[in-house]
Amino acid sequence: MRVGVDLIEIARIRRALERYPRFAERCFTEAERAYCDARPNPAESYAGRFAGKEAVGKALGIGVARAFAWKDIEIVGRPKPSVRLSGRVREWAEKTNAGAIDLSMSHSRELANAVAVVSD
Repeated sequence: MRVGVDLIEIARIRRALERYPRFAERCFTEAERAYCDARPNPAESYAGRFAGKEAVGKALGIGVARAFAWKDIEIVGRPKPSVRLSGRVREWAEKTNAGAIDLSMSHSRELANAVAVVSD
């Protein structure tokens, strides 16, 4: 079993969304953007998904940021989130014989966090 954890300030994601118009397009799939943009406070949902992607990358051992394309990890499902892999991340998961991925996300007023568990 492998675990990845991430914590991010919601304000940081809010600033990125405001300052960089292509941030959401670069990091989130169309379905993720539709979900987040429909929420009362989109920055909270974007932050949770951002943390989820980071946690999954860490649990898979592929790293974060430049190690993978952000949209290769898609957070789907509601109310319990699940993970859909594609591209290089999916290839890495297959190469390393990664099993099922379980993801939990949460947020407070200021922070969003995620924990990912990958079974072997």
